[in-house]
Amino acid sequence: MTASLKIDFVSDVSCPWCAVGLGALEQALERLQGTVKADLHFQPFELNPQMPPGGQDITEHLTEKYGSTPEKQAEIREMIRQRGAEVGFEFRREGRGRIYNTFDAHRLLLLAENEGQPGQQHALKKALLTAYHGRAESPESHEVLLRLATEVGLDPARVQAVLASDELADEVRAQELMYQRAGIRSVPAVVINDRHLISGGQPAEVFEQALRQIAAEAQA
Repeated sequence: MTASLKIDFVSDVSCPWCAVGLGALEQALERLQGTVKADLHFQPFELNPQMPPGGQDITEHLTEKYGSTPEKQAEIREMIRQRGAEVGFEFRREGRGRIYNTFDAHRLLLLAENEGQPGQQHALKKALLTAYHGRAESPESHEVLLRLATEVGLDPARVQAVLASDELADEVRAQELMYQRAGIRSVPAVVINDRHLISGGQPAEVFEQALRQIAAEAQA
């Protein structure tokens, strides 16, 4: 018997561990085919909601925010690159260069959720992660956002209309606030059936074991 699980993947486009975590979750779900049917939704979280237009140099930003040295950052970046390779995600070796505001990306992800076809929000999320972490493209650029959204099948006229306005802004902020009030302070945060939380870019085995257990409980 297959158990249907609602999975809310709370994350930010600028978060490298979110790319790792999504890849691991996808691997776990592939292994659980026939056991778990996932109803997957991507929810907004901004690591840097106050980031100004044009962004900031990533080394400078991480030094200011965490006090880490460039050498330590390079070490962590290599570890993340290796973890990404394990789940089929290729990080750009040169790093991301700059970090940007991601609010408009979250608005388009909500548009895909509300008006897109099944799977389009998932495809857009992966396209955004690949564009930023794999090619160092800016997720605040409307040109980049329009191209990616169109490539995954969203209506370009609707995408342009959203980007040219404040449409969906209140809804995104409300969702962000809801998860903050629920106690989520870091991402990725994977919420199963609105009650079980798996935190961080865990290995596929961790996701698989947790999902298997939750599915068994749901069927009991």
